[in-house]
Order: sequence, then C-alpha cells, then structure tokens
Amino acid sequence: MSIEPEKPRETAGAGFQRLVELMQRLRADDGCAWDREQTLESLRPFVIEETYEVVDAIDRGDPDALRDELGDFLLEAVFLAQISAEQGDFDISDSLRAIGDKLVRRHPHVFGEQAGDGRAPDAGEVKRQWERIKAEEQRNAGRPPSVLGSVPENLPALLRAYRLGKRAATVGFDWPDVAGVEAKVAEELVELAEARAGGSRADVEEEIGDLLFAVANLARHLDVEPESALRAANRKFSERFAALESRLRERGVALREATLDEMEAEWARVKQPVAKPRVAPRAARRPDTRYPA
Repeated sequence: MSIEPEKPRETAGAGFQRLVELMQRLRADDGCAWDREQTLESLRPFVIEETYEVVDAIDRGDPDALRDELGDFLLEAVFLAQISAEQGDFDISDSLRAIGDKLVRRHPHVFGEQAGDGRAPDAGEVKRQWERIKAEEQRNAGRPPSVLGSVPENLPALLRAYRLGKRAATVGFDWPDVAGVEAKVAEELVELAEARAGGSRADVEEEIGDLLFAVANLARHLDVEPESALRAANRKFSERFAALESRLRERGVALREATLDEMEAEWARVKQPVAKPRVAPRAARRPDTRYPA
C-alpha cells in the first residue's frame, strides 16, 4: 500500500489566485447558471449575511467556524469584483492595490518618513493622524471633507449611532465625561414619558430614537461596543427563554397556556447563577424576572 506524500501547504497568494480563477470559471458562458445571473445588487444580502456569520464565529470563539466564514466572506469580495471586471469597471487586483496603497499612505510612522525615527506614536495619535490624512485625501479628490461622511448609512442603526458619536468626538464634539452622557440618557427618558403623555406616536418614536442614540453614546464612553453588547444580551435572552420553555415542557405545561406567574417563576430559576462556595446568601427579595439581568 503506497502512501502519497503530503502536499505542500498552499500559499496565501496561490490560494487567493485559485479563488479568483474559480469565480471566473463559474461566471463563464459554460459555467454555473446561478452564478452567471447574479448582479451587484443581488449579492447585497449575501454580503451582509456573511459579515454577520464572521462576527458570530468571533463571538462564539470558534476558530474552525471563523476559518470557514472568512473564506465565504472572501468569496463575496471576489464575486463582486468579478462582476465589476466584466462591466469594465475594475478587477480584484485594483481593489488589492487600492487597500495596500491606503495602508502605506495612512501609516507614515511605519512606512514613510516617520519610520525609524525612534518615536512610536500611541494609538490615539495614530487615529488622529489617520483622520488628518483621510481629510487631506478628500480635499485632493475635490470633495469637501466631512467628519461624518464616511460613516455608511446602511450600517445597523445602533452601530451607526455609535460610529457617528465616535467620529464627532474626534473633533471635540462630545461630553467631557460619562456623567454628562448619563444625564442625557435620563433627560431622554423624561422626554419619552412626556411624549407618551402627549399621545403622539410620531413623538414617541422620535424620543425612542433619541434615547437609543444617547445609550449608544453612553456605551462609547464606557468603552463598550453597543452592537456586540446587544448581540450578547439577545443571545443570553434566547438561551434563557429556551431553558424556560424546556422546564415548562418537562412539567407538561404548554408555553402558551402557562400563566405569567408560572413563566416568571421558571425565568427566575433559569437566571440563578451556579452556586459558588463560601458565598454568603443575600437577603431574600422578589427579583424583576421579566428582563435579563
């Protein structure tokens, strides 16, 4: 029985070129009918889906899934570039050249005249330098520099609120400390209550938006990325609710037939942390069981 020698591991460049050639073959006249009929517009939902699947793999700490999802993510980039090449706009090598040039241009402390001068700027200074260079690029391109202009409008709303506040803060438009943001959140809660009392649905919706925007800025001041925090809260709620359903099912109680008291009792049990040794019990109290802690 002969054993074939192990094949040498493919280099990143060779692997990327293979992916490009596979996509060219799939889009050829005698390629795949589904791939051939795709457009830039039809691929938009897949790009968004693959982005979130990469983020999900990161959140789950699953390196095997992350490896596979990054491949799917790269496929979407190559797919979009192949369609653009067929339209005579650009190809993937142009995209690679553009990002490479941008990295060199915006890191003069690593690749430019500042490199090797013995001075290493900290992360904050690097970020400010990046913004200055970016603004200069916009001016050179004939576009008036805009602090908020580069924040994509189609980002998830909570993430965009966070990014808008972060960008505005780069020019000093920000609360001086977290206490000011906490006061703003409290102010928005009062205004929401007033809107509810007024009975205008449009006013209530506006105040809910203002409240969420203020909370996104509070998260920023606490160095918490709100989209990730909310994903974690969603995951925790989903897991606990599934456990609640399971507990009721074991008791022979259908979820839709359970009373609120029954559901709250099971929710409280699901929320109970694993007992730790040598921890003094807290005073008994009825927790607010309807929301995740």
